[in-house]
Amino acid sequence: MQQLRAAGIPLAPKSLVDFLLTHENPQSHIDMIRKEGKNVFTQKVPALTSSPGRVIAPIVEPKTEDISMRNNMPDWRREDFPMDAVDAIVNVEVHYDITGNSITEGKMGDINDAFNDRLERLRKLIIANSRLPRRPLEIARLQAERSRFQGRENVAVAIGLVNDPRHTKNGHLMFSLEDSSGEMNCLLMNRKGEDRIIEHSRIVESGLMPDDVVGVSGSFSQDGGMFYIDDLHFPMHDRHEKKFAEQAVSVAFLSDVHLGSKTFLEAQWHKMVRWFNTDPLARTIKYLVLSGDCVDGVGIYPGQDKELLIKDFYKQYSSFAELVELLPDWVECIMLPGNHDAVRPAEPQPTLEPEIQQDYNSTMFVGNPCDFSLDGVRILSYHGKSIDDFVAGLRNVTYKDPVEAMRQMLRRRHLAPQWGGKTPLSPEPEDGLVIREVPDIFVTGHVHGHACVDFRGTTLIQSSTWQDQTSYQRMLGFQPKPCMLTVVNLGTHKTISIPFA
Repeated sequence: MQQLRAAGIPLAPKSLVDFLLTHENPQSHIDMIRKEGKNVFTQKVPALTSSPGRVIAPIVEPKTEDISMRNNMPDWRREDFPMDAVDAIVNVEVHYDITGNSITEGKMGDINDAFNDRLERLRKLIIANSRLPRRPLEIARLQAERSRFQGRENVAVAIGLVNDPRHTKNGHLMFSLEDSSGEMNCLLMNRKGEDRIIEHSRIVESGLMPDDVVGVSGSFSQDGGMFYIDDLHFPMHDRHEKKFAEQAVSVAFLSDVHLGSKTFLEAQWHKMVRWFNTDPLARTIKYLVLSGDCVDGVGIYPGQDKELLIKDFYKQYSSFAELVELLPDWVECIMLPGNHDAVRPAEPQPTLEPEIQQDYNSTMFVGNPCDFSLDGVRILSYHGKSIDDFVAGLRNVTYKDPVEAMRQMLRRRHLAPQWGGKTPLSPEPEDGLVIREVPDIFVTGHVHGHACVDFRGTTLIQSSTWQDQTSYQRMLGFQPKPCMLTVVNLGTHKTISIPFA
């Protein structure tokens, strides 16, 4: 302080500093002092203004969850969670897991095979699930016969991969569509007034992801150089019918524990353990799905060692195993890797190596993503790294509402369409990120949010983190939603979220 004064640097009074740190609305207090003629600062400080462009992370205080409480826990009805899990039989069927099945060598031929497989699988889904006005043709044939498809009365249909999606100055959406035979330029117009179609307007506003697979119907321009889109077609069903388990036990979801970090919320974990061992609702939980990043890892980003409490990978995993062992014996854990885990970063990711698994007694290890069924209810669990690409690529997806990214994944029937983005991809001969069957429950993590909503018959769960706000999140002004355990009953599909923060 004395050195600052000696250097001639003005300082605010200590009383003012204390007030600004504790008062909810310091600006009103500053304005009041200025009206009284007092000199708060020796030089004028420009007012902060909101940054231009869209906001992808909330710079606000977290909202209080609206949950009915009984004895400091959410209220629930026994008929919604009717069966205790103590004597229930474990019934897990894995439909897709890359573990032991990765055969790519990363060559150009593997990349071509992966995209051809994606195009073929999603093409079949678009034909089966969309109301195409006519049979789709190869792009090369359409271009060769483009004089037939000029004017609204002669509609052409094509299905392909989206390249270079971009908005024009007039707000239209332009991209090229490619299949194995050729490529053509497409334009989806931003129509106004009576010509406006709401669904088209939403797509024009949000944009498309590079390497999306979509169907287009429309006609060519007079010179044949542009294909004007009348309608876009995605691979998803209009509505999914959930399956109900005969064993009406429950499954719980959490993610991103980040054990090993100084910001891991250990006290809240032990609070959850006590709940598991004492609460009647907890006795209905047979399965616990851990959707990646259960440890913080080592060397994941520059300077991470300064934020680590445990600086050894294997000690992080063994310490997490000790925490898992505190859960009741009737709970079966299913654990996926994430981008902080000791596996290859390229997705789909295989499961953790046996040397790590040996510390765990009641845990089933699977890859990321994993498509599996619990008592006949289909669950797709994905850590969610590609949410970063959806936020960057689509205007209507933000970190404040990551569930919108999950909706977009289901519309596309693909978890990570963009090649060369923020999500590293492994070019397998069969694209392991295609959503083969629409799940009854779709769960992700990664972005440290929390949500549980329905979308066209699928329950979407954004699993909560067990890590407090990190220095990087603080810099962004991002407030996580930690320590929320989401519970879904497999027999009734009733959901409840339990706070432990």
